[in-house]
Amino acid sequence: MGMPPQPVSNGLMYTTYAIFLIIGLALAWRYRGQSKLEFIHSNRTQTAIPVALNFIASGECCYRRNGLRHVIGQLGSSAMGSAILFSYPEIGTIAGVQGAITYAACSALPLMSFAILAPKVRRKLPGGFILTMWVRERYGPYAALYLTFLSLATMFLYMVAELSSLQQVISTLTGLNGLPVVIVEVVVTSIYTSLGGFRISFLTDNIQGVLIAVLIAICTIAIGTSVEIDRSRIGPSGLTHDTLLGYQLIYILFTGILFSFMFLSSFWMRAFASKTDKDLWIGVSIAAVVIFVILLLVSSTGFIAAWAGVWEPGMYGGMAFFLLLAELPSWVVGFTVVMVVALSCAIFDSQQSAMVSTISNDLFKNKLSLIWVRFFVLLVSIPAIVVALKSPSILRIFLISNIFSCAAMPSILLGLLDTMYFLRGVDIIIAGVGGMLSVFLFGCAYYGDAKKAAELIILTTGLYANDWSVFGVFVAAPVGSLIFLALAVACRMGGVWVRCKVQGGRFDCLDKPLPREGGVCEGDGTPGGSLEDVERRKVVK
Repeated sequence: MGMPPQPVSNGLMYTTYAIFLIIGLALAWRYRGQSKLEFIHSNRTQTAIPVALNFIASGECCYRRNGLRHVIGQLGSSAMGSAILFSYPEIGTIAGVQGAITYAACSALPLMSFAILAPKVRRKLPGGFILTMWVRERYGPYAALYLTFLSLATMFLYMVAELSSLQQVISTLTGLNGLPVVIVEVVVTSIYTSLGGFRISFLTDNIQGVLIAVLIAICTIAIGTSVEIDRSRIGPSGLTHDTLLGYQLIYILFTGILFSFMFLSSFWMRAFASKTDKDLWIGVSIAAVVIFVILLLVSSTGFIAAWAGVWEPGMYGGMAFFLLLAELPSWVVGFTVVMVVALSCAIFDSQQSAMVSTISNDLFKNKLSLIWVRFFVLLVSIPAIVVALKSPSILRIFLISNIFSCAAMPSILLGLLDTMYFLRGVDIIIAGVGGMLSVFLFGCAYYGDAKKAAELIILTTGLYANDWSVFGVFVAAPVGSLIFLALAVACRMGGVWVRCKVQGGRFDCLDKPLPREGGVCEGDGTPGGSLEDVERRKVVK
């Protein structure tokens, strides 16, 4: 590979970290007088373009290792970081042009869900800045803790994934040990994020969103002018043909990525940071188009590497981008190193600030002092480094997270519909567990083997199987969740009806909750919202 000398690589990486540390500290000093709530969110402060740049910088990536049959990774992540250089080229070597287009589209289109859902949540909870705040108001504290746990676990794993992929990229591009780079990144982002909070992360993402476009443009021009495609390889490669897998991925990837995004507080915070709903619509629309183009270009390096003869069937497809870099001048590799470090900072500081905001709001109701909130920024990063060192086994949990998001989120989001006012917290918890159980039941029916059914929950045979098993998993999880939701509601209401018949009393499960003064929140998960709401209903009736 035309990699720069190691001293030059070290100089490029650590200079980049120094620049971002200086920028972060300068911004933190500028906003040093911000309150604790301003530290953890930036509600209604951003116009369309900054929102777009932030969604681009915090776009979508997937991380996969160890080849087609032993995939360990995630469907949807929180960020367009260094991991995209592995995952998207690999899909180009597996499913060709069809897979590249599908993957890019399914990574970009789910962003539009925030333009649809965030305004609905904001109308119901004007002061909210993450989804769990609305869940607490709508379904009660236990359901909120249930979602908080899933969100924190998902964000922590994405932090681990970014550190692990950064380590691999640096090792591949420079031949250096990636661990010191990872440690420096955690220290740098922890310093400026702990001092400046979410606002600093938002502002640095604006810079890094531009850098993404620059990186892709330069690499695209360099590959187009330096890499020669052997046209005789195009037809025999089969990468221009449509396949069953390509059609399955349309549903699998879109569903997995869509519901995975719903778990991520960093996306909700960026959506709620928009000044108006119009700014949000414009911002996410721009981001979706740009992300689609960028990811399609990155994915294309997979089949381009195959047609150029630098990648052969049987090789790990995640190396396709780096095999093409071997054909380019060393200055392009050096530039790529700088951009990768910058993008990784954007991902990691976003997850740090989002996790701290979630912990402060959901677990401590923002009653902790700002000193302790800042301490959490540092605290959550230490285990991420430790776990990243064992990433080959840990990253398999991402698949469970994606399946669980498909099982948990449909029932939760139904609460946004006014016609679903009768849903309660216990219903959505049962629905989430039932969705996972449905995956196991599907596996038992599909394989006729309980052991294989259990392995299907974590997709030990890989994400891109040659049968209908994976497709069935991502159908069973959401559909089974809704079936269990209906059963939970029926059993709960049936139990209340029987109790009313036996002990006397009025059946009130279908009573509509009264809105609280000053807002349109549904309440705390009980039929009447607050106790005052219940008493007021009794007077009315």
